[in-house]
Amino acid sequence: MPDKSAPEIELIRAAYAAFNARDIDAALTLMTPDVAWPKAFKGGFVRGPEEVRAYWTEQWSEINPHVEPVAFHPEDAGQILVEVHQVVRDLTGAVLADEHVGHRFTIEHGLIQTLEICPPPLSGH
Repeated sequence: MPDKSAPEIELIRAAYAAFNARDIDAALTLMTPDVAWPKAFKGGFVRGPEEVRAYWTEQWSEINPHVEPVAFHPEDAGQILVEVHQVVRDLTGAVLADEHVGHRFTIEHGLIQTLEICPPPLSGH
């Protein structure tokens, strides 16, 4: 049986790659017009592409995050829980955080509609 979540996983991989490359335009093309994105270090959410753009621009002026997907766990209702290795540095390169977190994506019509930050999935390591 083919993996029906494969296109969504490729979509999410592309979003992380665009984020890590600081390519906001490429990332925004992968999101719905009403995307809800968490303000990880400030709390709350931003909604829509322009708010995401403003939030990322502000965030990257203060910190240098790099997020690498480690494992993908498809869930019900079109959601995918991603285990992420997140390394956050300040602008001088000092590590502020090095941790594994969970990112739960909701996919609508082949685009990212929401991202929620949650505990990482329980894995074998």
